[in-house]
Parts: sequence; structure tokens; C-alpha cells
Amino acid sequence: MAKDNVLHPVSKQIDENIEYLKEALGVDKSFDIIHLDLEYAEVRMALFVVDGFAKDFSLTQIQRELIALKPEELLENPLKTLTHTKIPYVEIDTNEDLDAIVDDVLAGQAALVVDGLDKIILVDTRTYPVRGPEEPDTEQVIRGAKDGYVETLVENAALTRRRVRDRTLRIQYKRVGRRSKTDLCIAYIEDIADPEVVDKISESIDLIDTDGLPMGDKTIEEFIFGRHYNPYPMVRYSERPDVVASHLFEGHVVIMVDGSPSVMITPTTFWHHLQHAEEYRQKPIIGIALRGVRFAAVWASIFLLPLWYLFATNQHLLPEMLAYIGPNEEGQVPIYVQFLLAEVGIEMLRMAAIHTPSALATALGLVAAILIGEVAIEVGWFSPEVVLYLAVAAVGSFATPSYELSLANRLIRVFLLISTAIFGLAGYLVGIVFFILLLVNMRGFQTPYLWPFLPFSLKGFKDVLLRSPIPLKNRRPAAIHPLDPDR
Repeated sequence: MAKDNVLHPVSKQIDENIEYLKEALGVDKSFDIIHLDLEYAEVRMALFVVDGFAKDFSLTQIQRELIALKPEELLENPLKTLTHTKIPYVEIDTNEDLDAIVDDVLAGQAALVVDGLDKIILVDTRTYPVRGPEEPDTEQVIRGAKDGYVETLVENAALTRRRVRDRTLRIQYKRVGRRSKTDLCIAYIEDIADPEVVDKISESIDLIDTDGLPMGDKTIEEFIFGRHYNPYPMVRYSERPDVVASHLFEGHVVIMVDGSPSVMITPTTFWHHLQHAEEYRQKPIIGIALRGVRFAAVWASIFLLPLWYLFATNQHLLPEMLAYIGPNEEGQVPIYVQFLLAEVGIEMLRMAAIHTPSALATALGLVAAILIGEVAIEVGWFSPEVVLYLAVAAVGSFATPSYELSLANRLIRVFLLISTAIFGLAGYLVGIVFFILLLVNMRGFQTPYLWPFLPFSLKGFKDVLLRSPIPLKNRRPAAIHPLDPDR
């Protein structure tokens, strides 16, 4: 960085540097900003660090080395002597921009100001409060790894490199937010991932202009992809390093945001959101069966309720062998209103479960199942069939691996139900066409959302429908444009 381009360059007068850093960091206004005046080898120095990020042992060891420093050792090239010889640490750098140094200190680095030098030494001794890499609650498997991403960017990068030791794995660092200065990184395998996708993601992140990222990765997704009124997710979220590693090998690009245990995977199709690690932890034939059950559950969560309502209100559409379909007791409330009330009720229970301590979650489930469901049938609000089919649809939503996709499918289910209630068979069919057109018109970095069905690809279709044996799974999805699709 040229000094001519620096707004507040480091001065050789230590007092000027200390005064600026104290004012910018608010040393006298914040109890957790530490400023130490030091003197080693008859040279004045000052240390600035955030208390909660400082690694005490490392800083103490550095001070011990500086105590042994002799004045004659700083005569020729003091900066090189300190950074190359006397400060025993791996991550060490210098900077001549006081504004950048303030940002680095607030990010957790320690700044050592030395009298007579026009650069400040930065030592990355930071350590963040972090929980253990536990298995994610939403992506549990019976067999397999039990570690998961945490809220620290460095830890997440290490968990990824542990599984992807490829020499071309790239993890590019970026900082976003005028005030939050949030750290994030873009990870990809250079000789597999489409460079155009990597460049577009990088450019989109560079164009983000905001005070901060209050919702972390979700804020990044909204800035990059937009589509705020489309309920379907454009990225896949995962907290499992093994899942992220498998996507990197396929050619996907991964975005990690500091402070969030969820990692964004892009580009993705509709079918990426229906995959689960459990399918690959069992024998291929078992994986195919599990995938088939999962697909059936997802389709039931979308189409079953509107279809049953269509048949229940239009018995002439049913053959004689299916004439039993329909409510035996209709209740006091119209059927479509029952469904809408039940949908709202399930959403209320979901919110209540999120806000309820785990020790009371079982009691909440019993209250919902026994009191609300049974009593609602007894008093005539709901018919038993409505409760049954709604329960099947709810189970299908919970069986959807992607939480974001399950919420989107729930909205489509309500839309189909309303259109069927108003327009009958035509409303049901037009609603399905609208649903398909919505997905067909979605693209993430030129990747069709419904690939390999639209446009159709036989190889991709087999990979979606069948869980291929691992030795045979050597084809990368052509829709994401990998550089070597057949390796």
C-alpha cells in the first residue's frame, strides 16, 4: 500500500500514533480495549489489543522475548529484527495505515507500536469464544462423522481442509460491512469449479454496501441472489463438513461467514435440497429406498392435501374403488377452512416449540396431540380425515432435509389448497402449472433449478433418482459447469 493513498499514515512519532489509536478505539470509553505503554531496549513501545480476543500466553511469551532485546540489536533495521527474529509468532504482519490497524485490532489482532518506525506490527494472537464442533441437530446421521461447523471462520476452514487436502483448494478471504467488518471466505477447488461462478460471487460480495451483516450468511444470500418474493432457496445450507466437502468435489462454491455455523453451497438445483448424508451412509440399495421414501414424503407435503380436498368435494372424479375417499363427518366448519386453520395451528406449534425449553418440548407435543387435536374433533371443528391428511403432510415437511425448502413447499401447499377451493379441478391443475413454471424460471449462476428434468439429462436423472455406488459416482453435475466433469 503506497503511503500517498493512505488517509492516516503511521507517524514515526509514537505519541501521535498512540493518540490516534486511543481516540479511534475509544480506550477511555471501553473497558475491554487494552492499551499498554512499554519500553524494551530503551525504545518506547505501545500495545493495543481487545481483552476478550487476546491470547494471554502468546502475548506474555512475546513480551518475554522483547525483555531480552538489547539496544544494539535495533540499530541497523529495527523493523526486520523485530518481525523476523525477536517476535516468536507465525502470523505476523505490518501496516502503515492507522485506519486499517484500528479495524484489525477490533477484529482481534494485537498492534505493537514502536517509536521511530513508520509501520505498526500486527500479531494475530486472537482467539474467539467457540463451542465444540458438535453434530448439527438438523443433519443427524446414524453412522458417520459427528462433527459440525461452529461460529468461528478459522475453525470452519480447518474442518473443510481436513477433508479436502487438494493442493488447488482455495479459500479467499473477504471483509464485508462498513461497521461490522464481518469476515467471510469463498472456498472452491480451482481446477474443478467454474471460474465464472467464482468471479461473479466475488464481485457480488465486493459490491455489498451495508453497515453490517446482522443475519450473517442469510444477509449475504439476499444481497447476491435477490429474488425476495420467491420462497425457494437459491443456496443450500449445511453444517456438516463432509457434506460441504462432497459438494466441493463436485465443483460447487462454498461461502463461509464468521459468526454463523451454516455454510452456503452454490450453485444448487431443486434436487440438491432433497439429498441427505444418511442415504450415503447405508448400502446403495438401502440408499435408493430411503431416497424414494423421502421423495414420496416431499411430494405428499405439497400435493396431498389439495388433491384430497379436490376429491372430497368432487366425488364424481373418483372411480368406484376409491369412493371411500372423503370425510365421513364434515364437522361444523367448511373443509378448506379447516385446512387453513390447521396450517396456522401447526405453524403456531412450530414457533412455540422453537421458543420452548427442550425439557418442556415433550409436554408441548402432548398438549398439541391430545388436547388440541382430539378436542377439536370432538367439538366438531375438524373432521378426523382432515387431521389425518394434515398430519401426513406435516410429516412430509419434517422429512424434507432442507428447512428452507420445507417452508417454501408449505406456502405452495396453501396456495394450491386455496386455488382448488375457489376454482376446483381447474384451480388445482393451473396451480401445479404455476408451481412448475416458477421452478423452471429459476436459475442460479446459469444453473437451471429443475435440472436434470428441465432441461432433461439422462445421466443427471439417474443420479437424482438413484443413489449410485460410491465407486461409480465419478460424474460431476454438468449443470454447474465443472472444468473436468468426467473425472
